[in-house]
Amino acid sequence: MSTPVTGAVAGPDGKPRCPWAVASEDYMAYHDEEWGREVRGDDAFFERLTLEAFQSGLSWITILRRREGFRAAFAGFKIAEVARFTDKDRERLLADAGIIRNRAKIDATLANARVLAQWEAGELERLIRSHAPTRRKGPGPRSLSEVPAITDESKALAKDLKKRGVRFVGPTTAYALMQACGLVDDHLADCWVRTTAPRA
Repeated sequence: MSTPVTGAVAGPDGKPRCPWAVASEDYMAYHDEEWGREVRGDDAFFERLTLEAFQSGLSWITILRRREGFRAAFAGFKIAEVARFTDKDRERLLADAGIIRNRAKIDATLANARVLAQWEAGELERLIRSHAPTRRKGPGPRSLSEVPAITDESKALAKDLKKRGVRFVGPTTAYALMQACGLVDDHLADCWVRTTAPRA
């Protein structure tokens, strides 16, 4: 995100937030209610993995504003259902203005669902969680400059997923996935979510 590197910034309600969160209402809702909160279940992890892959090269706001379109297009991100998508479904997706009509990303999503459908229940969540870093001690990052884009853990996660056949996931996408799923907490030290909001 291109927000200037700084500490928390007051939103329209006066609450201090990570600077990127005050850029729009969509960002603010995502920041306050989801980002950094734990998710559970393979389908939920598949959704976050897919959306982070679609975000590659784009603004995250582009994904947020199409999220319901993505959910409708990809059967609520139920792995078993997406794994059964046919060539007709693929053509439907390529014509769907409610999502990002990127052929490579759509093909990767369908291929990933077919791979993940062969895994044991809970295996995707366990694999991703196995790469979670040790929780950092202290109050958290003081500015965006202290928030990494890639870590050793995200490199290892991306490598592990690729080795097992999951496509379109690199170290940056893997770290964004960790942030989105609450495996790391990168809310700034003075952000209200970190300091006062009830956490999952």
